[in-house]
Amino acid sequence: MKKKVFLPLLMAIFVLMFLFSATVTTAPAKDKIVVGMSRPLSGPMAKIGDSAFRPVYETFVAEVNAQGGIFVKEFNKKLPIELKVYDDKSDTGTMTRLTEKLILEDKVDFLWPACGTHNIFAQAPIANKYSYILLTAEGGATSITPMLQSLPYLFISLSFSDWYQIPVWADLLAEKGAKTAYIISMADLFGIEYAGVSSIELPKRGINIVGIKSVPPDIKDLSTILKEAQKTKADALMVLAYPDAVILATKQSMEIGYNPKAFLGGPGVNFGFYHAIFGPATEGVSGFSMANRKTSPAMKELFDKLYKNKPEAANDWWGHPLYWAGYEFWKQAIEKAGTLDQKKIKDVMVAETFNTVLGPTSFKGGLMAKESHTGEIGQWQKGLFETVGGGKWPNTKVTAPFVYPKPKWPVPAPAKK
Repeated sequence: MKKKVFLPLLMAIFVLMFLFSATVTTAPAKDKIVVGMSRPLSGPMAKIGDSAFRPVYETFVAEVNAQGGIFVKEFNKKLPIELKVYDDKSDTGTMTRLTEKLILEDKVDFLWPACGTHNIFAQAPIANKYSYILLTAEGGATSITPMLQSLPYLFISLSFSDWYQIPVWADLLAEKGAKTAYIISMADLFGIEYAGVSSIELPKRGINIVGIKSVPPDIKDLSTILKEAQKTKADALMVLAYPDAVILATKQSMEIGYNPKAFLGGPGVNFGFYHAIFGPATEGVSGFSMANRKTSPAMKELFDKLYKNKPEAANDWWGHPLYWAGYEFWKQAIEKAGTLDQKKIKDVMVAETFNTVLGPTSFKGGLMAKESHTGEIGQWQKGLFETVGGGKWPNTKVTAPFVYPKPKWPVPAPAKK
């Protein structure tokens, strides 16, 4: 009786072992790393997406793949990167749905970021829920910083308002004797964060905020607000908004002859397209910055590579160095971990310092370390976006002194009769 039971049981075990072995040996080998993104390929955020992270990820992926891919010890070979990019049409709701689709339906190996501060805020909890690393690009994190302990898979690459642009800007103004500022901010999370930090940092240095206005992202006329700012005779005008509003504020300030001693706009001023629009009139206009070709040989090599065969309008002197450094760091973390396992790679990213285009680069509590920054504030001077302020951190590479007051706008040519 025992033999009758034992023999069928033994055969069943052999069959199961055979089936398991067949399953293992016939499973498809890993031949690529699939990276998914929800990006604003259309809509109002497309201008930023196309000018900021897009040139970096396209160039980075092309370069990595030209080298055969990323070596992953687990598979004992290099794996090229394949991008799967969906258009979220600049809509946050669409972005969140596409993010879950990439994770749950497409089962991508990695998630790369959406565009904008408000989208980081919405996307980070989703990535963390499914234990996907989210290394961000465009967007700050003032509001997210207190939440970082509960979002261990989130890594912020970009410098932002109190990390530590506005403190540096306030220092520059105070050193030059500025006493007053007028702020125009966009009515979204970006504008709220930057205006809030400015309201703290400027008064600390004796700079009185004489006016502050919140405007919708799609505003078409700022002339009334600019005339109000002009009446206050504020030393500094700060336009804390996305490029369309920054360009509008610049154009209309010229039209009404409003010449503050300092003009800060961003994001927008940091892009090459700003200079392409306004040319010599940009002289002395300030924005957020990280580096230029004079910062280091490595930075010159990066910019030459990013902008090869592209117009200067493609340049981004603030974000591009940070995004590139972030993904250099990500690649090295995968190679160090030797696997595509998100948790193991995340643990490496938390603990390690890797050399990137910035120099020694690390993340502290989910934020790219301040010590890794090579600058904070830039200013257009003779056609170059110079790094004029970076604080007292060891890696700061100021390339020119801050000019204050900035030159007046050129007098508009008289209309042709």
